[in-house]
Amino acid sequence: MKALTWHGQGDVRVDTHPDPEIEDPTDVVIKVTSTAICGSDLHLFDGFVPMMEEGDIIGHEPMGIVEEVGASVTKLKKGDRVVVPFTISCGHCWFCDQTMYSLCDNTNPKPENAREAMGHSPAGIFGYSHLTGGIPGGQAEYLRVPHADVGPIVVPGGLTDEQVLFLSDIFPTGYMGAENAEIEDGDTVAVWGCGPVGQFAIQSAWMLGAGRVIAIDREPERLRMAKENSKAEVVNFDELDDPLHKVLIDMTDGRGPDRCIEAVGMEAHGASAAKTVLDKAAQATHTQSDRTYAINQAIMACRKGGTISMPGVYAGAGSIQIGAFMNKGLTLKTGQTHVQRYLQPLLDKIESGDIDPSFIITHTAPLDDAPEMYETFRDKKDDCIKVVLKP
Repeated sequence: MKALTWHGQGDVRVDTHPDPEIEDPTDVVIKVTSTAICGSDLHLFDGFVPMMEEGDIIGHEPMGIVEEVGASVTKLKKGDRVVVPFTISCGHCWFCDQTMYSLCDNTNPKPENAREAMGHSPAGIFGYSHLTGGIPGGQAEYLRVPHADVGPIVVPGGLTDEQVLFLSDIFPTGYMGAENAEIEDGDTVAVWGCGPVGQFAIQSAWMLGAGRVIAIDREPERLRMAKENSKAEVVNFDELDDPLHKVLIDMTDGRGPDRCIEAVGMEAHGASAAKTVLDKAAQATHTQSDRTYAINQAIMACRKGGTISMPGVYAGAGSIQIGAFMNKGLTLKTGQTHVQRYLQPLLDKIESGDIDPSFIITHTAPLDDAPEMYETFRDKKDDCIKVVLKP
């Protein structure tokens, strides 16, 4: 089969690999019909996620048709059309029993790597480094899906791939990001980052009762989408004369946003271009792991006693405004998404017409064009916000 393969920083190629096979009785193999490039994949592309190995198949936002079914699988059959969550969960450990599926104890086949880096191992993740298992990913023609009775959801024939594909990651991630913000009716919610997860966080904030949503970015096409499609007020931080947190405090009559969602992560840009260049260099030489501009801005802006949710991905170390965080009495909630918890409720929202997630797509391309589309997405060429690949 053809699959997108990591060969080093800035170097991904479509290579030929053996077709996946059933390895355990709980597996299925799917023929991938649609798969997407995630902002998190750019962290791999840019070389900021540790424990990648040359030859790794990447990608974690797939869907397709079930081709083979393991002997123990009871909920899926050949021919089912399914969306596959990016997190792999066993369904029976203590964390899965608490519906904290991304913290599953049993699905990372190389837990010692994560334990060394983080103290504990989270769940295995498709196509996302040997820190989370080195499990072949979904930017490929075929994909082996472990623990298939716990992960994939069968989707109705009346919905297009484009409407349901993002149940694999970014729609549940944006929704959990908004849910973790503990939004109460009428709250003012500020969202850092108007990429795909940020867009879904904005829409989810409205669903959860926000009275006002302020979206922050510097890319005109992303801000335009946040304003036109997601009905947010927008702030371009590159155009401000005052520090961003002061602007947000002024916009909220001196109090600050009630809830802040940081949907940017480790490759955040600061208001100072020179500082950003220096911090990029520090990341590249591994003298600094993650750039923490966005989370620090959220800490400074958030009202006293407010909540910050951080769906933005981090992989290592970075400094935060811990004094402001503590003295303002803030709450911070984070984590990889417990996708399985949200699959059916969010599919119901799509079926009912509450949301059509396909609004986020700006580019569709064949799998063979994936290397070029990675560059287009990373460099934000051609107003690129979200890429769907068609194997």
